[in-house]
Order: sequence, then structure tokens, then C-alpha cells
Amino acid sequence: MTVTPKRRIDVSPEMLSFIGRGPIAPDAWGDDAVVLRFSLGDDGTAATMSHATGSDHEAVVVLAVAATACERIFGALPGPRAIWHLPTELRTLVLSLRDCPLPEPARDTLCLAKSIELLCASFACLHEGALISADGAGDLSERDARRLAAARQMIDDRWQEKLTLDTVARACGLNRAKLTRGFRQMFGSSVADAIADKRLSGARGMLLATDLPVSAIGYRCGYRNNASFTRAFARRFGVPPTRLRALQLAA
Repeated sequence: MTVTPKRRIDVSPEMLSFIGRGPIAPDAWGDDAVVLRFSLGDDGTAATMSHATGSDHEAVVVLAVAATACERIFGALPGPRAIWHLPTELRTLVLSLRDCPLPEPARDTLCLAKSIELLCASFACLHEGALISADGAGDLSERDARRLAAARQMIDDRWQEKLTLDTVARACGLNRAKLTRGFRQMFGSSVADAIADKRLSGARGMLLATDLPVSAIGYRCGYRNNASFTRAFARRFGVPPTRLRALQLAA
């Protein structure tokens, strides 16, 4: 049976993008390339981004970029080879590449642009320390590791909702104790801290990008009163939300 290779897009002389489920020629890029592989977990495993030797068949998007270009543009390389859980913002970009509905030649043009966007967003996540290692499952069973990854994905996707330890545990098929212990083991954070971090990061983005009242932003990000939102925000970022917005306007 003939296997269709991944669709290749020559983004630039220093960058290639491969999209789809098929193989990639073994000599498609040089030895010094930074290769990022993106998997959506369609087979029941966690969706991941990896900077590690792995199967290109499992990845639906592969980006290969000259290391010199990464250093020139981003000032750094990805660091030690690792596998990370794919956050929502990167997953959305990967889906837009895999499922691009446009006909040719518009499809390749859009995918070229989206490949650059995915590369930049990936390095931004790496620089901000926003990626969660998928190597931390330890002695957890494969089933529990998948459920914990689903819990993390639920927090990433639904952080604006009223999430509690019980609601996350029920949705992911774990009891409270196993969720609490396993989540900290895999992600180095409590469930409550992960929810708070997503909410406060979302609130910061809204403060800088919109003119919504501070109280409205706090409410949209899951805080039921302005005082608790202000306290949490100041602890996280060192300044209250009104002060952060004022500093941004004065810049």
C-alpha cells in the first residue's frame, strides 16, 4: 500500500514545514536543524510538542529550522531535548495547519504564514516557561497519565468557568486524591494554582488589549469580587491591575 508523504512547504531557505500523517524523507533537513514535532493525540495519547528524536509518522506538523536562524531571530535554541504537553494556543495553530480548508495555491500560502506563526508562538512559550513537561509521568499508569493530561487540557480550555477540584476530577475520571497527587507530580503545580495562573494570565492580556473595566475583567476571568481579583493579581504580577494598565498607557 502506498503511503502518502507529508505535504512539504518551503517556508524559506532556512525553514521547512511538513503537514499531514505520512513520512518525511530522512535527509529532508541538515544535522544542525532545530526540529519541532506537534502531535494532536488523536490515538488517545496526550497532545504534545517535542524537541526530541521521534516518529514523524505520529506528528501532524513538523517544523525544521536552521539553528543559526533560531539564534538570530529568537536569541536562543529550545534547550535540552524534551516533550511538552501542547497548550491550547499552539494546538489551535496546529489544527489550522492540518485542517486548512482553502484550495491551492491559497492553502500553501496560508500554511506558510501559519507555520511561521506556530514557530514564533512556540518559542514565545519556551521563553516564558509556559510549556508543561510531558516527561513527568513517573510511576503513574498510562491511563492515569492520560487523564491527568486531560485535566490540564480542561484547565487550559475552560479556565474562565467555575472550575473546582471536584468538577475537574469528575470530568477526567479521577478521584480527588489521585488528581491532587498526580497533577503535582506531572506538572509541578496544584490544580488550584494552575487554574489561578491561567485566569491571571488571561486577565493581564485583557487589561493590556482592551478598555474593559477592571471589575469586568476580573469577573470574566472567574473572580466573583473585585477585591479578591486585585489581591491575586498583585501577588502574581507585583502591581494591582489598575496600576499595570496605567503603566502600559504611560509607556
